[in-house]
Parts: sequence; structure tokens; C-alpha cells
Amino acid sequence: MTPAIPDPARCSPILASLNIEETREFYVTQLGFRVDYQHDLQYLIVKRDEMELHFWSTDNKQFPENSGCYIRGGQIKALYDEFKARGVPNLSEFAVRPWNMREFYIIDPHGNLLKFGCIPGES
Repeated sequence: MTPAIPDPARCSPILASLNIEETREFYVTQLGFRVDYQHDLQYLIVKRDEMELHFWSTDNKQFPENSGCYIRGGQIKALYDEFKARGVPNLSEFAVRPWNMREFYIIDPHGNLLKFGCIPGES
């Protein structure tokens, strides 16, 4: 058995943003993240609980339109309910998919796909 690591490695997606200020506004206002770091209009880090997303600035829309991340855990049902109550745009239904994951997704204003999922019964 591997001993517990006091500061385990974590994964933080780096997504593209066509406009850092618009990205900041969406993630803070619509999704309830807080800004953890911002370097001018070039780089942004937002956090919510154990979720951390990084954004870099680009003017090439192909990057965000072909990027995404998967967020998984027991908190997913509560997030869906919150996002639905807030009227978050581009929010899909929360359903069990053929691969036996209960999921919903959001496409942010620049085209990044955020997919949220849990094992049915986990939430």
C-alpha cells in the first residue's frame, strides 16, 4: 500500500480564453468561482472548492472551441441544481449516459466544454 502523500499532485486544466475579462465574469458570476490569480489580460486562475481552472489569452477561436475538461465527484448533483437555478446558459440536461456516468455539460462563452459527472448513486 502506498503511504499517504501530504501534498498530492493535482490536475488543473488550462483552457483558452478569447477575452480574459469575459471569462472572469462568466466563471465568477454564473458558476460561483473566485479569482485566485490574474496577470493583466493574459492569464487567469479561478477556483471553487477543489476545482481550479486556468485560462490563457488567445485570439484564435479554434483553441477554446476544441478544448474542454471533465470535473467529477459527489458534488455534481448540487452543482447542477445550483447552475440550473442561476439560469446558466448552455446547460445540458443531467442524465445517465450510455457509458454509465450521470453527467451534464456547459459550454462557456468562448466554446470551452466543461463536462461534470459522477457515478449514478454517487451524488
